[in-house]
Amino acid sequence: MPTRLSPADAPDSPLGAYLRDRRAKLDPAALGFPGARRRTPGLRREEVAQRAHISPTWYTWLEQGRGGAPSAEVLDRIAAALMLTEVEREHLFLLGLGRPPEARWRDDSGVTPRLQRVLDALDPHPALIRTATWDVAAWNRASTVMLIDYGSLPPEERNILRYLFLDPRARAAQYDWDSVARFAVGAFRVDVARAGANVAIGPFVERLCRLSPEFERLWRDNDVQGSPGEAVKHIRHPLLGPLAFEYSVFAVDARTDLSLVVYNPTTVADLQKIAGLLG
Repeated sequence: MPTRLSPADAPDSPLGAYLRDRRAKLDPAALGFPGARRRTPGLRREEVAQRAHISPTWYTWLEQGRGGAPSAEVLDRIAAALMLTEVEREHLFLLGLGRPPEARWRDDSGVTPRLQRVLDALDPHPALIRTATWDVAAWNRASTVMLIDYGSLPPEERNILRYLFLDPRARAAQYDWDSVARFAVGAFRVDVARAGANVAIGPFVERLCRLSPEFERLWRDNDVQGSPGEAVKHIRHPLLGPLAFEYSVFAVDARTDLSLVVYNPTTVADLQKIAGLLG
């Protein structure tokens, strides 16, 4: 039986071509290397190897599609040496190992004006952007009508789980609060692990456990829930009465740490009710 080749072993390796292209785009002088008398633009192979703290021979083999698949540690060093962006680093791992790198959590909940304009354009459909730790980073006017005005809360309190477990309005709005709460905690646990934020959420979880015995009980159960992707959500609105929404979650382009949540009213009548409050 023929030996199965890794992505880095294939003839005319895409990994090798990508590495050659990336190093050709770097300025040697800006990185402290002599810039004169170079036959080709960019860094030399040995210079990339020096910056990555790996053997020049091993790096040369990678560009030539020889030597087997590199380790994740080596790819991380090369990504740093080539000054790759997060998207370029992910592409490097996909070429070298056939999988994306492990998640690296970054505590950055800011959104661009472009994303805020997307939210505003969705009115009167309630929509918000949440982080992997379920902090609400941005929202539109319709979401303040249907859910809560996150702008009225201090930034450290703009968290969906905190609202669900500590705000009486959240409990009153749910037809089956227990089921909603259990699902939310399980889905939150998955999102946090996927984002590599288990350590970062430690203080938040401890504080919420102290404030809510119900959250502590559900958190200790260690249940996990897959994202519903699309589901129907029913709530009791204090002014509009019963409302039903198709609940959808979308990844935000180039921001793996953010998700766009959209609540699409299932009937024209419900949509008109929200639009009337926005009026």
